[in-house]
Amino acid sequence: MTRQEKDAVEHAARKAANLERMKQSDPEPSLGARLGQIGILGWAVLVPMLLGVVLGRFLDRVADTGIMFTAAGIFLGAAIGMHAVWRWMHRQ
Repeated sequence: MTRQEKDAVEHAARKAANLERMKQSDPEPSLGARLGQIGILGWAVLVPMLLGVVLGRFLDRVADTGIMFTAAGIFLGAAIGMHAVWRWMHRQ
């Protein structure tokens, strides 16, 4: 085995050892943690949408406009929720 081959093997071994140390110091989140994150993201979208429905129904009753404000409230709530989720995901 030449000196270059030995250096390549040593480098690969060091790299594998460093990767193993990194895995142990920062392990993959558990299934429960992943499901918790999914639940948080779901509620972050659902709550603004429900608030949009409630406010929209109230405005529709007051203005006698059918479902115009309710539909707008759903879309506005979804947009606010998706923005909140996007910001939360980029902080993690």
